[in-house]
Amino acid sequence: MKQPSNLEEIIALYNHAAPLAEARTIPAAWYINADVAALERTSVFAHGWQMVGRAEQVRNPGQYITADVAGEPVVVVRGADYQLRAFYNVCRHHAAAVMTELAGCAQQLRCPYHGWTYGLDGALKGMTEFEGVRDFDRAQNGLVSVRVDTWESFVFVCLSGEAGNLAAHVGALAACVSPLNIGELHFSAQRRWIIDCNWKVYVDNYLDGGYHVPHMHKGLNSVLNYSQYTIENIDRACIQSTPLRATSESDAAAATTRRGDYGYYFWLYPNFMINWYSGVMDTNLVLPRGSDQCEVVFDYYFQDVSPVAEKFARESIAVADRVQEEDIAICSSVQRGLQSSAYQAGRLSVRREAGEHLFHRLLHADLSRAITSRNGDRNI
Repeated sequence: MKQPSNLEEIIALYNHAAPLAEARTIPAAWYINADVAALERTSVFAHGWQMVGRAEQVRNPGQYITADVAGEPVVVVRGADYQLRAFYNVCRHHAAAVMTELAGCAQQLRCPYHGWTYGLDGALKGMTEFEGVRDFDRAQNGLVSVRVDTWESFVFVCLSGEAGNLAAHVGALAACVSPLNIGELHFSAQRRWIIDCNWKVYVDNYLDGGYHVPHMHKGLNSVLNYSQYTIENIDRACIQSTPLRATSESDAAAATTRRGDYGYYFWLYPNFMINWYSGVMDTNLVLPRGSDQCEVVFDYYFQDVSPVAEKFARESIAVADRVQEEDIAICSSVQRGLQSSAYQAGRLSVRREAGEHLFHRLLHADLSRAITSRNGDRNI
């Protein structure tokens, strides 16, 4: 079957109105087409809220973090007045990155290229060797601001002025996460993985309602009560949960580190996940790197980060790493299969894949909105 090359036709291949029992996945072209990836960058990642770091990284005046959001460099900094602000991390002189480290603390924001300096409030403070320049308004040449807010332990930014506030984006998920008191957990370590798959393949895998767990994650499955695994969609989020049940036949490392009565897996559109067990949490941020590659950033948190708990933390991270390596293998395989002429789209399990169905419909809504807006601009 010949694939359409027109972007509007490619987006139209998906039937967003079909109920779960009749639905197909988004088509293969959405995962491999460079124009779709470019449209997602502007209509999904630049339009909505993106998690960029941990709130504890910018707790004190002068602390900052940098990130790339939809191809745009961003810096978030805590001001001397304790106000949290975000800016495009672009010097107004000749466009160099002002802050070049992933995180740090500074009394001012200083561009390394020509030494221009900005206050923690983004205002331009100093320009080296700029005497004699006419018609230059210092007040109009501060760093360009970006919307910023926090939810629970996380910092989010939004490049668009059209999107609603962060509270509206998180929606009812906030009330579901709140009882877990994740703010009491402490950051321990970070891992970054480059995977040869489209970012949506990784999200699909996360949202399949545990469908792949008995087949791909034998160790993890040995401590989950798979038959009682639940999936609930709310607003722009999906909550997956399962009772935990360690037995004498369970994988020892998984049983030791995945404790408590329940495991919870939260997904917030489009690309942020929280995985919670008693005393243990990791977050996953899925970042597109073109149409056939993504980067997944794992942050690991524990209730106890004292020296006596180091062995437990290492074991817990090792269990997560093993699951991730298994996911990398299958996600890379799926990406290769999506490029085959033998595959166009698949069906969804009513029992397991409601979260994936929600993801596809939300994504279709964003891409369709962008297509409609683009066509409207052309008709003006």
